[in-house]
Amino acid sequence: MSHAHTHTSHHGASHGHPHGQGAEGQAEILDLDAEVLAGHTASITAWLPLRTDPHHIVDLGCGTGAGTFALLDRFPGARVTAVDASAEHLQRLRAKAGSLGVLDRVRTVRADLDEAAWPDLGSPDLVWASASMHHMADPDRALRAVHDTLAPGGLFAVVELAGHPRFLPEDAPADRPGLEERLHAAADRRQAGQMPHRGADWGPMLTAAGFTVEGERTIAVHIEGSGGEAVGRYAAGVLHRIRGAVADGLSPEDLAALDRLLDTGGPHSILRRDDLTVRTERTVWAARRD
Repeated sequence: MSHAHTHTSHHGASHGHPHGQGAEGQAEILDLDAEVLAGHTASITAWLPLRTDPHHIVDLGCGTGAGTFALLDRFPGARVTAVDASAEHLQRLRAKAGSLGVLDRVRTVRADLDEAAWPDLGSPDLVWASASMHHMADPDRALRAVHDTLAPGGLFAVVELAGHPRFLPEDAPADRPGLEERLHAAADRRQAGQMPHRGADWGPMLTAAGFTVEGERTIAVHIEGSGGEAVGRYAAGVLHRIRGAVADGLSPEDLAALDRLLDTGGPHSILRRDDLTVRTERTVWAARRD
């Protein structure tokens, strides 16, 4: 997910219509990301090399709360401070916390983590940053800020996705095989300048910021989407997000084929396919403040 969120440019899809834009659209795709990848997120929280269960957790770039709720579930004695730049995402997170009966365990903080002065986040035992560190304008400064915020002995978990997930078979769609790979190649070229730290090896940067890296794990995500409505909506949202970034660099044939997939009422809609899978990798680094 994913998905991420110190900047409001992460993913986008609209509520009830999987290829809209704006804050509501981003919230929808983040919620789908959380739903589809929930099992993998739970496996990461279970893997963390914690010495004791944390009491205070900070979720940096929390989005609509995928990490927040996974951590509240994993550590029932903990409270979470959820930090994001988007008031809309935080409002949605609070509403969800209320519906789940855990609002008393959640504090939300609206903050732009690219600002030099961070808000007072207390002294957490665990800081979680999922798909948010690569958005930082100055990640080295952000890592030092996390180091100084953590309680001594506390753990910092950095979770990153290897780019946008893939959904279609390689030979799809029938009229433009390989379309998805061409979309991703165009997106990677576009984002290399905008987000140079996406796909980075965070281990050396964590060490340079004063952490001791105690674990690194890469998880291959391969989720069969047959019959899963959420996977179809997730695929539509992600592909529409990519379209918005790379449309001007696509061939007319590829753009037309993509638009047929994204036409939710059309016969070639991605929502009608029964051969979707979710394929990506997530890497987590666990680093301790000694």
